[in-house]
Amino acid sequence: MLLLGIDNGLTVTKAVIFDASGRVLATARRRVAQSMPQPRHVERDMADLWRQTAAAISEAIAASGQPASRIAGVAATAHGDGLYLLDRAGAPLGPGILSLDSRAGSVAEDWARDGTAARAVARTGQMPHASAPSAILGWIRANQPDRFAAIGHVLACKDWLTLCLTGRIGTDLTEASTSFTDMQTQDYAPDIPDLFGLGPLPLPEIAPPDQIVGHVTPEAAAMTGLLPGTPVAAGLHDVTASALGSGGYGEGIVAIVAGTYSINETVTRQPLTDPRWFCRNGIARGEWNAMSISPASSANYDWFLDNLCADDGSGTPLHLQAIPQIEAALSRPSTALFHPYLFGSPHGPQASGAFFGLRGWQHRPALLRAVVEGIALNHRHHVEALREGFAPRHARLTGGISRAPLLAQLFADALDMPVTTSAVEEAAAWGAARCAGAGVGLFASPQPDPRDGPDGVTHHPDPARAADLAARHAVLSDLAAALTPLWPRIEALGEL
Repeated sequence: MLLLGIDNGLTVTKAVIFDASGRVLATARRRVAQSMPQPRHVERDMADLWRQTAAAISEAIAASGQPASRIAGVAATAHGDGLYLLDRAGAPLGPGILSLDSRAGSVAEDWARDGTAARAVARTGQMPHASAPSAILGWIRANQPDRFAAIGHVLACKDWLTLCLTGRIGTDLTEASTSFTDMQTQDYAPDIPDLFGLGPLPLPEIAPPDQIVGHVTPEAAAMTGLLPGTPVAAGLHDVTASALGSGGYGEGIVAIVAGTYSINETVTRQPLTDPRWFCRNGIARGEWNAMSISPASSANYDWFLDNLCADDGSGTPLHLQAIPQIEAALSRPSTALFHPYLFGSPHGPQASGAFFGLRGWQHRPALLRAVVEGIALNHRHHVEALREGFAPRHARLTGGISRAPLLAQLFADALDMPVTTSAVEEAAAWGAARCAGAGVGLFASPQPDPRDGPDGVTHHPDPARAADLAARHAVLSDLAAALTPLWPRIEALGEL
């Protein structure tokens, strides 16, 4: 029996076919175009997202060399937050809004000032932020009242894909908790939308991530190559899927994803709140995920490589060409520091990226070192918050940056805790596939992981490097505090 996990990120949608042991048989990717019609708006065409996902599924089935009849179950995961609206007929109501969208930043800031955010944290466990469904809906209500009045269904990205596969409108336990669930009951409460001045909302039915919620329709089968009637599970939020698939879902562990977002999460049996983390539903009732995140991780590294590094013509990928330069820079003293806030930050939407401590005798390797250290230390900012609430002892690291042992060791030094890299290919898709496997009875539950074999490499912190990075973290933190009143003035320069 085989399983299909669908993983939709911010730029790419993937279809991955696994066998029951977690071995990848085939992976297919399709790029999904983003549109930015004006500053802070980051959107995608919902119909195109489904077309590209269906094409990826079809390609993965063909590449697997296995008949579609062997696929026992399907589940999707996708970027969380953002917003995918339907009208009352179930058709897309405008483009999907991605979690990189920050049009609602001022809404979240207003709520922080007037006490709405504090009430929301106490009730939902969520600090409203620029890409939260609550804040985006608040922005739409104020700026697009006709669109707000036409809303028939409020969905997340993976819920749209599940609808396209099955014709069923709904969500899962993890996704439901991004804005509107009661932290204690883990269910919707009718008064919560009123906290945000939204009034009654058409929120989707909640199912456990591993519940079979529908079956592949004939129309979806024709587009994907799946058999009509193939079971489809509810799926789950991609942050939780990554933790589950990488072996990082559990108490005492911080699951870290170093991607576009700095994602840091740990499982708890108690719904504890703090403005520095989201308290979201886990994959089963009675479990919560404490998530401390910001859009400030390895996308900064990609930006530096794309814009400030030249390919040496060797055929080696650019990110690998940079590793010897970073290694050489780590062997020398350096004053160069970097705030990795090019795409967002934990300090609000107006914070921006910056280098500090530059000298004329420093060259590109020193800047590369500063960028990767800044990324790792931003993860530390989040992990320190989780340490105060949950005392995790170990970290599990995934994301493209983790594949370089030098950078995985940097994370261990920056966090001053053991860090294990995941041996799992396509961790988020595997997390979704495990939910499908549990739904069809292949596994007793999404946990434990049925894989055999090596479980990644563990990196232990070097005391000297950990002390140096602690000092750098302190300086970067003080710089952030000092710049807080200046960031709005810097932002205003772009409006002249």
